[in-house]
Amino acid sequence: MTSRRSGSRQLAGTAALLRLALRRDRVMMPVWVLGVASIVLALPASLESVYATGAERARLLATMSSNGSLRALYGPAFGDSVGALTAWRGGVFAGLLAGVMSLILVVRHTREEEENGRQELLSAAMVGRRAPLTAALLAALVANALLALLVTAGLAGRGAGGALAFGLGIGATGMLFASAAAVTAQLTGSARLAKGLAGALIGAAFVLRAAGDAGSEAGSSALTWVSPLGWLEHLRAFAAERWWVLALFAAAFAAQTAGAYALAGRRDLGMSFLAVRPGPAQGRLASAGALAWRLQRGGLLGWSLGFLLAGAVFGGMADGATELVGDNAKTREIIERMGGTGGGAGLTDAFLATMAGMLGLVAALYIVSAVLRLGAEESGQRAEPVLAHAVGRLRWAAGHLAVAFGGSALILLLGGLGLALGHGGGVAGTVGGCLAQLPAVWVIGAVTALLYGAAPGYAVAGWAVAGVALALGWIGPALDLPRAVLDLSPFAHLPRLPGPEPLTWAPLLTLTALAVALLTAALTALRRRDLPA
Repeated sequence: MTSRRSGSRQLAGTAALLRLALRRDRVMMPVWVLGVASIVLALPASLESVYATGAERARLLATMSSNGSLRALYGPAFGDSVGALTAWRGGVFAGLLAGVMSLILVVRHTREEEENGRQELLSAAMVGRRAPLTAALLAALVANALLALLVTAGLAGRGAGGALAFGLGIGATGMLFASAAAVTAQLTGSARLAKGLAGALIGAAFVLRAAGDAGSEAGSSALTWVSPLGWLEHLRAFAAERWWVLALFAAAFAAQTAGAYALAGRRDLGMSFLAVRPGPAQGRLASAGALAWRLQRGGLLGWSLGFLLAGAVFGGMADGATELVGDNAKTREIIERMGGTGGGAGLTDAFLATMAGMLGLVAALYIVSAVLRLGAEESGQRAEPVLAHAVGRLRWAAGHLAVAFGGSALILLLGGLGLALGHGGGVAGTVGGCLAQLPAVWVIGAVTALLYGAAPGYAVAGWAVAGVALALGWIGPALDLPRAVLDLSPFAHLPRLPGPEPLTWAPLLTLTALAVALLTAALTALRRRDLPA
């Protein structure tokens, strides 16, 4: 009886903390859930428009199975139905996005709360020792359950069993990485490091799966089975489902969650198991810009390596584009439409232009995260000590914005070099194609900066702006959306390179001028409002 009362005391206040977490995430959580679900649910219509007959889908399946590079990117396909191809095309990336969403939610409501000092205030009330971690995991469960429900309901017409397996698989992948983030939040002393370690686990899972799938047509490699993303593949949604694979997710989640609770019970509030090295006795950073670089250089390094590797993988796939398309005129039309090289241009150039555009869309996510570091510094009360000295708020903000805007140029440059490396030539064209995405990336970064400067409580909406651009750029051409809809994204106005299309400077200069104007308005708003808001 005493043990039961002790356990209930440790969970006291969980419901209140969960309501608080859901209220704080009332914008971010729906954006993530609806964004991931919409990407998955748009795939069946896209696949049907391209591969209308069973023979075309069977030919696609045969081509996929024999192409190691594509297996490394998407994994193996286990059936030629529209549902099975949807699971093949979207499973790995939906699992990745669910994992990223989950780690952000869990770290946000555990280590980040401790780092900002809010958890200490809450713990002074009737809040149990395990309540914050439990509330964070329940918030992640709500998000992943909603995502699983939307995917299952949206794909139920393709087969109820397959839709349920696919939805549960995506949700289970998200919860598995949520429990991993719960462990890293106990081990580390900062939210940034906790997210970095959890993100590294997600990256390792992708690399292991990719290496295993590249070497095995059936996904039977041991490396694939080591990765949770490989488990998602081996659920085989819409292709003789393997329900027992869900037990792997449940066992791993239970083990990691038990480990997180054990670690949480053995440390004091605000402390960590990984020792934090003391700084030097005398500061070595001479300016606010140097501080911004010190804070963001680790993230920029990770993005840079990721873009270089992704570019190399995409470049290696370019020569196989003709083999992949075969005689499917609809596929050729979509690739040429996405690459902006319709009208008989070379398919390889269209594919490279499409990949350059995709790298630009992903770079928009980087610039949003880098700009929002300003908000994290302000809410964490780390900006005040800096601004208390002879550092103006514009100089302080300019340091972070320089890293954000300059870093986006760097990662796109490396992405272009990776494309050229993988393709084996055309350095000027591929690098130029990637750098041509910069004005649109900068516009999204400037919009995020304006949201932070004018209404910091809504700055998280920058993710929604980037998400809309990503959705329009990824699935818009495949669905042949009206031009007026596609033009809502700044990326729709850019020239597509490499290819025969002449380089037109007008849209590049116009978008750059728009980014400068928005950035000026952002700094003006930041200068006029109180800080912290």
